[in-house]
Amino acid sequence: MSEARLRGELAALCRLAARFGWQEATANHISLAVSADGAQFLINRRWRDFATLKASELALLDSNANELPEDIDSTAWAIHGAIHRLVPQARCVVHLHPAYATALSCLRDPTLYPVDQTSARFFNRVAIDDAYAGMADNKAEGERLAKILGEKKILMMGNHGLLTIGESAAEAFDTFYHFERAARTLMLAYGTGQPLSILNDEVAEQTANAWESEPEFGEAHFAQMRRALAQDYLT
Repeated sequence: MSEARLRGELAALCRLAARFGWQEATANHISLAVSADGAQFLINRRWRDFATLKASELALLDSNANELPEDIDSTAWAIHGAIHRLVPQARCVVHLHPAYATALSCLRDPTLYPVDQTSARFFNRVAIDDAYAGMADNKAEGERLAKILGEKKILMMGNHGLLTIGESAAEAFDTFYHFERAARTLMLAYGTGQPLSILNDEVAEQTANAWESEPEFGEAHFAQMRRALAQDYLT
């Protein structure tokens, strides 16, 4: 896929994040690999509102570079640079602070229990970082997070937020969207004060496998969401 098309996809993903209220002020980041090895990637520049971001405004970085451009946030460089460098399957990296997943990350037990069909999608498929120690603004911290993520596609960042990866912008978006929906359901269930009705492991795994059997669903979902956006992000 050409860089121009990738820019359009990433700009659309950023705008969708704004539409769903996932971005915290102008502090979050989404990146998309351009090169075959994933080392070169596009990312939003520092302090830009996702709601008005254009494809032409995205920065093109090399994760193997030694210097940080002035208009790139140090936390973006630390987290996204490390993951693109160390996790080959991470073509797209979405790191945001959505309300429900972030609230879940603040619980002593941040497990996304399979309490419904959507939350079951993520059964045994979430890496959890429970060692938050401040801003992730250095190479060592980014590498630590990449190691925790490992082969999984979702990282619950304790006391922090949510990170998802995908082999495409569509996959990373769809994963993030449904995780936040699942977190909302679980947090609302917690709010009732009633005991949770958690699906058994066999049913949860069966449900997760069913989700994974239709990868084209995520592509269709992203395409539909893009059609709902104003088209000026393409310029």
